[in-house]
Amino acid sequence: MKDSDQLKRFLFAHNPIRGEHVSLDASWRKIVAQSDIKGAALTLLGHALTAATLLVETLKIEGSVSLQIRGTGPIHLLLAEATSSHTIRGIVRQSRELDKEVSLQKIFETDKLVITIKNKAGLPHQGIVPLNGNSISEALQAYFEQSEQLPTRIWLACDEQSATGLLLQKLPAEENDKDAWNRILHLAETTQQNELIKLKAEVLLHRLFHQEELEIFDAKPIKFSCTCSQQRTLDMIVSLGKTEIHSLIEEQNEVAITCEFCNANYTFDKVELEQLFVEGDNLPLSSTHH
Repeated sequence: MKDSDQLKRFLFAHNPIRGEHVSLDASWRKIVAQSDIKGAALTLLGHALTAATLLVETLKIEGSVSLQIRGTGPIHLLLAEATSSHTIRGIVRQSRELDKEVSLQKIFETDKLVITIKNKAGLPHQGIVPLNGNSISEALQAYFEQSEQLPTRIWLACDEQSATGLLLQKLPAEENDKDAWNRILHLAETTQQNELIKLKAEVLLHRLFHQEELEIFDAKPIKFSCTCSQQRTLDMIVSLGKTEIHSLIEEQNEVAITCEFCNANYTFDKVELEQLFVEGDNLPLSSTHH
């Protein structure tokens, strides 16, 4: 049986090439159940979550990587986030039916994918990726080819039960075998979607690279986790400003907010909303505490 919800790193022993294999299973099924998604929307979110999980591991940061697409198309929002603590969360929003076999730009009616890297050691960094091709992997491939990052290839697959991915990356070191990168890419291209989804990491890697010597590291568990909380939700309400909050108080006696990622419900009554501000002061109480 395939090992569930884990990421495994591996190295090619005699060549400066590293790889990662990730399988999202129970974590992915929880997101699918909460989102009630299917078809192209399900595939896109599964691919994006898998890609984000692979990418955050390559960066060696303490933080997160998110992939986001916003547009006005049939699918108008896709957001997938993976953290260095090996947690994932994501949402996708669809407003109307899709035509079959359309490009990403037509699906979203936008031409860009935004990659955001948040590192506790510094300010967030954003990269804009042209939304080329018919899949997340094709769009990311264009990004890697145009950026100054290490040569990288990603293969993604998903169904309702599992979202799986394979990443290969060429490291900046002296090459004794000049043909190794092209040879290993050619081998990886032979993998099938059902193999990615169904096979254990070691079985898949042996099937693809049995003529190469691999060093496979211990697995890292992946889980679904949302960063929402009562305080974060309260801070979001505070960010609306004093005038807007007073307007909310006048219109209703409470404010109810549901987290889009995990469906958690947060409700604040009139007294709690009024206490957000110091009497006679224009600043929210929480703005004095950072």
